[in-house]
Amino acid sequence: MDELGERKEKILNAIIQNYLETGEPVGSRTISKMSDLNLSSATIRNEMSDLEELGYIVQPHTSSGRIPSDKGYRFYVDHLMEVKDREVTEMKDLMIEKTEKMEQLLKQVVKVLANNTQYATMISAPSVQRNRLKFVQLSAVDEHQILSVVVMEGNIVKNKIIPVEEPLSNETMLKLNMLLNTNLNGLTVDEINLGLITKLKEQAGIHEEIIAQVLNTVAETIHEDDDLEIYTSGATNIFKYPELSDSQRASELISAFEEKQALADLISETQGDEETGIQVYIGNESPIQTMKDCSVVTATYELGEGVKGTIGIIGPKRMDYENVMDNLKNLKSQLDKIMKRE
Repeated sequence: MDELGERKEKILNAIIQNYLETGEPVGSRTISKMSDLNLSSATIRNEMSDLEELGYIVQPHTSSGRIPSDKGYRFYVDHLMEVKDREVTEMKDLMIEKTEKMEQLLKQVVKVLANNTQYATMISAPSVQRNRLKFVQLSAVDEHQILSVVVMEGNIVKNKIIPVEEPLSNETMLKLNMLLNTNLNGLTVDEINLGLITKLKEQAGIHEEIIAQVLNTVAETIHEDDDLEIYTSGATNIFKYPELSDSQRASELISAFEEKQALADLISETQGDEETGIQVYIGNESPIQTMKDCSVVTATYELGEGVKGTIGIIGPKRMDYENVMDNLKNLKSQLDKIMKRE
C-alpha cells in the first residue's frame, strides 16, 4: 500500500467501484467525470499507466479501458476492511463509554425523582424502537469462513461467522457487499419483505445461502435488543400511603419493582404509543394489572434514530399531579439535552 500515493489510491478506488457497477473496462475520461480529483484525462491516463505497471489494473484488450487485477482487488478489500473495522471498533468503544456514563446518570436521576416526589420511580435505559439497518460488512476470515458484521441504528453491532464450502473471490465478496448494502441500508425489519428477500437471493445466485444467513443475523440483532435495563428508586415510599400499604397491594407493587417484568410491560405499552409527551394512567386505565389501584405518570425521552427511554412515577390516585408533571417535564427536557450532547 505504501507504493501508492493518495492520488493513485483515489483513481484505483474509482476504477474498481465503476467496474463493479458496470462490468465494463474503465477509461480515463470516465474517471475524470466521476472523481473529485480535478485532473485532466491526460494526467489520469499517466497515473493509470503507473497503476498498470505496478500490477493493480490490467488492460483486457486494445481499448483504453482498464479493469482491476487480483492485486487491485486485494488492495481495495484490505483498505475497505480496515476502514470498516475501524468504524465498528470506534462505535463499540463509544457505546461502552456512553453506557457506563448513562448507567451512573440514570441511577442518579431516578433517585432524585423519588426524593422530589416521594413516590416510587423508574427509568429505562434508552433502547432502539425503530430498528433500521445502517450497514452490512462481509469479509473473509479464511477459505471456509466469512465474517458478517451487521450494524443497526443506535450503533448496535452483531458479528456472525458464516461457513462457506469454497473460497470466495475478492470480486464476489465486493459484489455481495454492494448487493446487501444497496438494497438493505435504511430499512426496518418489517420492510425486508419476502419479495425483497427473493430478489436478493436471485441476484446472489449460488451464494443465496450467504444472503439468508445475513438476514437471519439482522433478525437476531433486533430480537437480542429486547433485554431492557430498568433502574428504580423509592419503592418503599408506597408504605406512606394507607390505600396502598395493605399487605397484598404493597407486596404486589414491591414485587413489580423487584422483578421488573411489569415495569418492562409498562414501558412496552407506553413506547408503543406515538405520543412522546407526558401520559397519565389513573386506576383501571393502567395497562398493568398490579397497578390498577395506583396512578402512573410516564414520559418518553429521545436520543434520535428511534432510540427512546421511559421515565415513570407510580403513586396513589391522590398524587400531587402538578408536582409530578413539573418534575417529569424538567427531567425529560434535561435528559434530552444531556443525551444529545453526549
